Order: sequence, then structure tokens, then C-alpha cells
Amino acid sequence: MKERTVLPSLMLLLVCHLATHAQTKNLLPYVNTLTGTANSTTVTAQKHGAGTEQLANTIPAVGMPFGMTQWTPQTRITEQKCVAPYYYKDTLFSGFRGSHWLSGSCTQDYGSFTIMPVCGTLKTTPNDYASTYSHQSVIASPSYYALTLDKYNVKAEVSATARCSMMQFSFTRDEDCYIIVRPNSDRGKGAVYIDPANNEISGYNPAYRIYQGQGQPAGFSGYFVVRFEESFQDPKVFRESGILSADSIKDQANIGGAVKFKVHKGSILKIRIGTSFTSIAAARENLSAEINHWDFNALVKAGNDVWNKALNKIVVEGPVEKNKRIFYTALYHTMQHPRLFNDVKGTYPAFSQSYQVKQLATGNYYDDFSMWDIYRAQLPLYEILEPALVNDFVRSLLLKGQQGGWLPIFPCWNNYTAAMIGDHAIPFIASAYNKGIRDYDVEEAYRLMRQNAFDTAAAADYKQGKGRRALTSYLQYGYVPLEDNVPFAFHSKEQVSRTLEYAFDDAALSTMAAALHKKADEQLLRKRAKNYTHVFDPHIGYVNGRYASGKWYEHPDADKKAFFITEGTPRQYGFYVPHDIPGLITLMGGRQKFEQALDSIFEKKEYWHGNEPGQQIPFLYSYIGKPALMQRRIDEILADEYDDGPGGLCGNDDAGQISAWYVFAAMGFYPVNPVAPEYTLVKPLFDRVTIQTGPATTATFQVRAGATFIGSVKRNGKKYSAATLLHKDLIDGGIFEIEALK
Repeated sequence: MKERTVLPSLMLLLVCHLATHAQTKNLLPYVNTLTGTANSTTVTAQKHGAGTEQLANTIPAVGMPFGMTQWTPQTRITEQKCVAPYYYKDTLFSGFRGSHWLSGSCTQDYGSFTIMPVCGTLKTTPNDYASTYSHQSVIASPSYYALTLDKYNVKAEVSATARCSMMQFSFTRDEDCYIIVRPNSDRGKGAVYIDPANNEISGYNPAYRIYQGQGQPAGFSGYFVVRFEESFQDPKVFRESGILSADSIKDQANIGGAVKFKVHKGSILKIRIGTSFTSIAAARENLSAEINHWDFNALVKAGNDVWNKALNKIVVEGPVEKNKRIFYTALYHTMQHPRLFNDVKGTYPAFSQSYQVKQLATGNYYDDFSMWDIYRAQLPLYEILEPALVNDFVRSLLLKGQQGGWLPIFPCWNNYTAAMIGDHAIPFIASAYNKGIRDYDVEEAYRLMRQNAFDTAAAADYKQGKGRRALTSYLQYGYVPLEDNVPFAFHSKEQVSRTLEYAFDDAALSTMAAALHKKADEQLLRKRAKNYTHVFDPHIGYVNGRYASGKWYEHPDADKKAFFITEGTPRQYGFYVPHDIPGLITLMGGRQKFEQALDSIFEKKEYWHGNEPGQQIPFLYSYIGKPALMQRRIDEILADEYDDGPGGLCGNDDAGQISAWYVFAAMGFYPVNPVAPEYTLVKPLFDRVTIQTGPATTATFQVRAGATFIGSVKRNGKKYSAATLLHKDLIDGGIFEIEALK
């Protein structure tokens, strides 16, 4: 039986409150935070996914939208790469984790720690103290998670703010119970300090780099402060199963602290926790600022209010309740990252530095940009819903570029990573700029973007992940030749995919060059944007690897994974030319042959929704005037690749990108070229979709009953394009009436 995703009784009070405010709907019951925590049950994941690609790797995160720390039930104790803290199929609960897991990824947690109640005799190894639990006992929502621990008959609950949380444990018998706090270092690092005078345990867990610079210190730690409502007894620290009567321990494997409480039947123990990336003192300050009371119910209600406000940015109406559950769960998953990194006072760890703390002048600082994924749809979604947040994102990227010397490619763990391929901070910033989101130093942004596109970092910097991979050969040949194995990259080779993505990045930068009157740059970048043509093999009709001599790879196969393609096949990746679809149509032999190529990828069942570079493919039918075929393919994906249970995501959600695709497609439009201030229109999944596009503006899409695909569109009663939605018109709002055909 599935966990319940309904609200606990204390949260039902909010329902009555919301009912009195017609503008706000109670949408939290539609969110299933457990979606994506089990192996994917969707169609293409079964065919194309392998290993960790069959896992969405989301967690039932409790927290705030884009918050610093998420709070999750823990069923895996490691911070190992590609192992999420929680999996639905696991049977043992070993605590609530303060997690910095990159939602829906195959990366690693960092700076995390775990809190667990242990009743009776003190045990300090997870295998000894972990408890079974029933899925039927679980209540899960974005602002609240609860379960009953079978081993101790204890009810455990957690709620949270952006940086902090509160837990409460309810007991059913008189006994000694311990609270264990463990830093989750896999490297034998970190510390725990116990302060009985202040009813407090504090500590830290150092973060380590991943991908480029693998294993090196990341230059910051996850810091925590755990404060108890009542005094504790018998403080102890431990290493593995060795228990010491001491008040601190550090830099040993599997360490932790434990304190004892004499509990009684019906008693409730409450804990408040603060977190920070700069210091224990800052974690205390964050806690004092965000949770200065012991009212757990009030904290849940406050979190509930925040999530309902965020979810109400888009209100969908229609008779199919399952579709609403999938939609609002997807919307929740788009609000996990990028991650808030600064303290309440604006302090944050400097990017790519060693324990240096900086002070913000304005706004907030964010990290964990899964940039190969989220520039496509997740970030464009918030260019519509939260432009001020997007300004913070851009300013954060610029700070990274200034502090590290180069605009980062894929900034996570507050460091350069050289993970994945492409240079997609560039199209994200260009996208924001082209949509009028410009509250940052535009000239400085262009300087950093241009440096990535034209210059190669010095050898030592390049090895640390700075600058575009294989830029030298890309500039020399107009493509990345097969002789260039692309060293000093987490993904080596993949030369054709890199060429396609760099061509798009160059096209994106050309739009800013044009706007800023950088004429010479614009002309050169527009020419480079055509580099995708250099890896299109006319003899076979799709992309192929190419040597420096110009010779083509001798053993092409459109439907087999190739070393020169990233996580896919030539057929899947060959449609990745979002900046020049008319040019791609011509290259593939015209509209009829292009339609045949689109048909073939679906008929051969080679479309893989879990591979981001292909997610624009079904919308390409619009560019050859085939809205019915486009709608058919999109409807199939909406139905086959998403569900409302634990297996309902088609592989790694990648910081919300897979979920953002659903949100856009279900609303009725999609950013095929995310840099352009326009969207391709499709029929919404719902009868009515209302989007809050400003403090006092909404855009509403209404569909005539019985429609199957778009025939015509009216905006505020006047004829409108049936193919393209302009960003300005969306933001300005209005009523879009969709007259559809059967």
C-alpha cells in the first residue's frame, strides 16, 4: 500500500483557512513527494534506461522551495555517488537526514548529518539501531513527514524552513531514549560537540569535490546545531560501536554523539536544528532567525502556506484528478534546486575557495546548478514564475565567475566540476536577458560568457574544470574531431554531442552580442552557430563522428549508443539544433523527409524521454505544420512517461528538468529554443490553466471541450498565432481561447 500523501490532522486547519480565500486553493494534497523514489515503471525507461538511469533518484524532501537543506527519511547511510538517502523499496529507517542531495541526480550527498531516536540500550551502529516501518504509517508532504518506528513504537515527525527544521518524537512507554546525531562523512572526517549547558549538539561534515577535482576538499562544510527543548543526561560520543563518556569527537570514521532522555508514555521530545555552509555560529544565527519557538504545528502551517502559495502560481482545472497529482508533484520537483547557499545575514562560502567567507551586497546566493539539464525547461519555467529569483541565479553565476576566474560550466558543491558537456550557463543568462530579466551587471555577464566562448584556460586551471572542454579543436575545425579524446573532463570523448551543444551555446551568445552591439562577435558567433552542419553526415542522413581530416566514422549506427554521443544514440541526438530548426529541416532533406525522420524515432521506439537533448523532439512537428502529429506524440509521452506513484518518473529527474517538461507540456506550451522569448503551442492537458505572471497579472488558457489538437487561438477575443506564444504576451497576461480540432 502506498504512503498517504494527505495532510496530517493539524494541517486540516489550513484547509478551512484556505477555503475562506477564493484566490488560494489547497493544492498540497496533490503532491506526492514519494514519486521518483522507486525504479521507473515508465515505457522508455524500461527500454533505454540502464542501472541508475532507471531511477529518478528524488527524495521525499521536506523543506522550502529552493532551500538550503532538505530533510528526508534516511534508508541509506552513505554519501556515495549515485546513492540517494532514501529509496521506497528499503525497509529500514535510520533517521532524518539534513541532506544536500541533488534531487533526481546520480551525484552524491555532501555536508549531511542524521538524527535518530534509539530507545532502551544505546546502540551506535545503524544496523543495530535502525527500525522497520510500515508504508501505511507514513504521511508525506512538502512541509511535513511522519512515520512510526516499529522497533521503538515511536512516532517521528519533521517540518522545516529554508535553512532549519524542527523534529518531534512521541513516545508510548516509560524508558530511556537516546537521540543520536551523526555526521555522514564517508572519509572519516567531521566533528560532533555536545554542550549540556545549552542543551545543544553541534558539528560539521566537510564537503569534497566530485567530477573534476574528484576527492579534493570542496573548501566548505555542512555545519549544524541541534537544540533540545529540555535538558538531557549522560552525553556520550562514539566511533563505530565504541562509546566514550566525552563531549566531543572529530576526524574518525563513523562518529557521532548521543544524549539520553527519560521519556514517559505520552511525552513528546522536540528538537530544533539550524544549518549553514559557513560556520556553527552561523547555523545558530539561522536557527534563531527562522525558528524562535517550539510550536511544531505552527511551523507546519507556515510551511504549508509557503508551498501553497508557490503551487498556486499555476492553477489547473479539469476532471482527471490523477493528472493534477502528476502536475503538482512535478511542480514541487522543479522547486528543489538551485540551492540557497547563504546565511540569513548574507554570508556564504566563496566559490572554488578554501573556507573563505564572503558577504552578499544584495539578494541571495545559490549553487547546485545541474546546468546540462535545467537550462532547457526548469530555469525557463522560473523566468515566467519568479523573475526576481532568476536575477539571483544569474548574479550567483557571475559571482562564481568573478571569484573563480571563469564562468562555471556545471557548478555544484560550490566548485567547478566540468561535469556533462556544453557551456550552458551561457544560454541560461542569454535566455534571462532576452526575456527582460536584467537586474545584474550585463557587461560583466557578457565578459565572462565571451571568455568561455573564445579563450582556453591555462593548463592548471583547465585541469581544475575551468573553461570549455575541447575548445581549441572546436575552434580549429568547426567541430570536435574524433582524435580529440577530451581529457580532463568527467565525460571524455562525446565529440559530436559537444559540437552540437557548443553550436547552440554560440548561437545563444550571439543574441546578447547583437543586443549589446558587439558586431564582430555577433557575426563570428552566428557563423559558429552553424557548426552543427559539420557533424551531419549527408551519406547516412544523421549525425556521425568525424576525424580531423574530414573523414567520417566508418561504422555508424543510428540506433546504438556511440562513444561520440552523450548518453544516447545518433538518432536521438541528431535533432538537437534548437536554435536553427529551419536549417536542420533543410539539412535533412526538406519537410517531408524531416517528418519521416521524426516519425521514425517514435515508430522505432527510439525516443528516450529520459535523455534531455531529445525532449524538444515531439514539438518539432509544429515547424512543419503538423499539429495533430505533435499533439499525438506529446499526449503519448504525458500518459506513458509520468505516473503518480513511486515509479512515476522516467529515469533521473535531474534537478527537476524531467518534471519541468511535464509542467510545460501540460500547460500547453514549451521552450523549444529556451534562449528565444517564445514558446511552441500545444493543446493543454487541462480544460483551464491559469498562470500568475506578475503581482496583478495572469495568463489563462481555455480549451473547448472535446478538442484533440490546436486549430486556432484567440487572445482576449482577437486572433492569435496557433503555433507560437510570445513571452511578452504571456507575461502581459490575458485569456487565450484555444479552438481545437478533433
